[in-house]
Amino acid sequence: MENSSNFSELVDANKVWAIGSLHSGLDSFNSIKNYILSNFELGDKLIFLGNVIGFGNKSKEIVNEVLKLRFKLMAKHKLQNNDIVFLRGAQEEMFSKLLQLHIAPNPLEILDWVFSHGVDQTLISYRFDPDEFRKIATQGTIHINKLTTKLNNEILSSPGHKEFFSNLKHAAYTDTKEVLFVNRGVDISRPLSAQNDCFWWGYQNFSQINKPYFSFKRIVRGYQSNSHNDIENSKSMVLCTLFKQPLESKKIIAGIFAKNGDILELFESK
Repeated sequence: MENSSNFSELVDANKVWAIGSLHSGLDSFNSIKNYILSNFELGDKLIFLGNVIGFGNKSKEIVNEVLKLRFKLMAKHKLQNNDIVFLRGAQEEMFSKLLQLHIAPNPLEILDWVFSHGVDQTLISYRFDPDEFRKIATQGTIHINKLTTKLNNEILSSPGHKEFFSNLKHAAYTDTKEVLFVNRGVDISRPLSAQNDCFWWGYQNFSQINKPYFSFKRIVRGYQSNSHNDIENSKSMVLCTLFKQPLESKKIIAGIFAKNGDILELFESK
């Protein structure tokens, strides 16, 4: 996987399979994975809409599983690297901040915040104790650097994990420029080239978008914080959200889209 741009263009897609936030839901992902393996066709593309990790303590295992799916599909259908895309979600963004904790001006505050949003469970999956990070966070840059180095080395020792975290995209779109895929939102007052981190933190009133965003007639996202999701009527809406609160339900929603944004199928994990 090579990260030459923050954006990925899905070229000559037959259909685009999109998977909403997994949040380490290993069992739920397995049912989605099996459905994809049985029905994926030549010319199809696949995109994970961010938040693969987090909240559950199976983050390491879920990364292993999504990489296994990637390898199986690439081998069976002779896919190129950019035919399967992983977006950066808030969970991946917060975990990246944790990996750089040694350069943070306020490490303890950052730890408290990311741990309160489920990143502590990702640490546990990589066999680290969150309390050890809290203790070290008050002991200065040298001690923090030793611990983050250990965590980075653990990621390096897990095949494919470093590449996974290093090649996350901000957004993806079909070559028709009619359907856009994001994790959580987009600043509709700016073009893609002038966006900030609202891709994974969201943008105010984005859920109420009711007209195309530049040439994009459909926007597909993988996470929302509010509980209302009118997915049943999404075929007539600009926005299609492949996620339903609450997190505790552990349901994963996925969809299949034509390159012009038409919704061909919506389905969820068993």
